[in-house]
Amino acid sequence: MRRKPSVRKRSASDDVSKISACGWTELSSLWDKVGGQPRRRIAGWSSGKAFEHLILRAFQLSGAEIIWPYAVNLHGAIVEQIDGMVLLDGIACMVEAKDQQANVNVEPLAKLRNQLLRRPAGVIGCVFSSSGFTDPAVTLAHYMAPHAILLWQGPEIGFLLERQDFADALRRKYRVLMQHGKPDFDPRAGVL
Repeated sequence: MRRKPSVRKRSASDDVSKISACGWTELSSLWDKVGGQPRRRIAGWSSGKAFEHLILRAFQLSGAEIIWPYAVNLHGAIVEQIDGMVLLDGIACMVEAKDQQANVNVEPLAKLRNQLLRRPAGVIGCVFSSSGFTDPAVTLAHYMAPHAILLWQGPEIGFLLERQDFADALRRKYRVLMQHGKPDFDPRAGVL
């Protein structure tokens, strides 16, 4: 009987090693394959993982501390899958990355809100969408008290990759959120 060749399962550390070797030029090339395109398979990446890791690496290259994707176990069961965290200048952000053709609806925001409820009040959420957000999702983000969720979408992500500075954008988005309560501020615009 002929045996099938064994295929080594890719691990999360493989994804981190692969993206950690990328600089801004490589991230921009990866974005060209991910951003604004219908969701498609990217060679060497599991579904959605290229976008998730691209976002975290861009923050890391901008000087932020990164916590790569991880699972949270409670009593021996996985209760949460966290896409990552960004820590910058006292701002702690849980990341949810959605690489899909359709605009992101309210469900990922509701999921992230529930995850934030298990964290200290100072932790905020950031939802990244390679496409965009539905009107109900944007409206919901405006009323996520007591926890805040910042929205990031394709065109601004492409712009920030060109500028090579996600950290400044996070500071600006956070400031506008604190001053004006606007979770969908676009960093391509001037400060309000």
